[in-house]
Amino acid sequence: MSFFRKKIFVCAGFNTISLGTGRKEFHPKKPRPGIEHYIKEAGLGAIAQIKDPSAIDEGVIGNFIAERFCKQGNLGGFFPMVHDTFQYKPCIRVEGACDSGGLALVTSIKTILADLADVVLCIGVEVQNTVKAVYGADYLAAAGWFSGERKNGHAYFFPDQFSQRAGACYEKFGHERFRKAMAQWYVNAIENARKNPKAQEYHNVNSELFATGMTKPSSKVFCEHINVFDCSKVSDGGSAVIFASEEGLRKIGVPMQDAVEVVAYAQVQDNLTTSPPDLTKLATCEVAAKRAYERAGIKPKDLSVLDVHDCFTVAGVLAVEAAGFAGHGEGADFVLEGNTKTNGTIPTNTTGGLIGYGHPTGASGVRQAIDVVHQLAGKAGDCQITVHSDRPYGMISSMGGNDKTVVAMIFKKVEG
Repeated sequence: MSFFRKKIFVCAGFNTISLGTGRKEFHPKKPRPGIEHYIKEAGLGAIAQIKDPSAIDEGVIGNFIAERFCKQGNLGGFFPMVHDTFQYKPCIRVEGACDSGGLALVTSIKTILADLADVVLCIGVEVQNTVKAVYGADYLAAAGWFSGERKNGHAYFFPDQFSQRAGACYEKFGHERFRKAMAQWYVNAIENARKNPKAQEYHNVNSELFATGMTKPSSKVFCEHINVFDCSKVSDGGSAVIFASEEGLRKIGVPMQDAVEVVAYAQVQDNLTTSPPDLTKLATCEVAAKRAYERAGIKPKDLSVLDVHDCFTVAGVLAVEAAGFAGHGEGADFVLEGNTKTNGTIPTNTTGGLIGYGHPTGASGVRQAIDVVHQLAGKAGDCQITVHSDRPYGMISSMGGNDKTVVAMIFKKVEG
């Protein structure tokens, strides 16, 4: 029995360039596009792939914290700017920290399931290169319990949260093994990003990636257990994708074989005021993945592609465990053995992930969905992996905060 009451499809995905340090065209002292630019660029990129934009019933915009970085709220007001036919159509902005994009995906699907729309344009966006990194880190601390944790927290609040996770993993699973796995995650991310012209690390020509990933952390300048290469970068960018019912696909002129089906999702919320029960596990991500598999009626082995929220390399390693591909404490070996590479057991973060593509926070969940959809539809260009006929599924795991707000979503290649 299907988890949804009717079929839901996704198509017409578009990602902007993830702009920030690492891109040749980025210069911190030169003017750069504002948040409205990315909303429009992403939206136009999506609707250029359909026949009738006027058939889009409404919009959803995922964004975390434009009020701080850009002094801009009321983002739904930019929806009619994307296309003239969107004037006076509904649009809602949703927020869930770094999972804001994931929640935008869920909100789009719910609207169609409620029979309030047949076609929804889902946009994720963030512009973060407007302030110095240390100030941005303070803004991003709002993804945690600000009044309870921020005052006594590290200047780089979230890097320190995941540095603590890395330290706990070193102690429990062995420092050298886990540190090497984190470095290998960095290597994989950059190698995949080099195949993706829109990735922030696309221009990276470093020939010593593993050695760079193994750079010794320094608590005097950053965090105790991770280095700056373990972190996703400060990014500006947007992503857009279209969700539709069967009738919606007909309205926008997209053949079903050019779309991908959404078969299940799980949105899971943990208590923001409590500490993680075990720093060596992403417990909320694990719950979300298990529920998504159960609702889709599949197992991890049925996936051909996976995209996880690697805001930090340690999160990537732990996310593979949470997705059911390695047991507790076995994720490091799983990564070191090459299982997450594009030719591995489960190709993971095939376009660079958050480490390689970049992390415009409100856009990341939408970008993850687009990249998995492109893989299943055979439209991933130089990043394309083999989608096996007996494994026609792909999954994303999008996380907000320190494993607090999570969306796991499963997609299926359309047969025929």
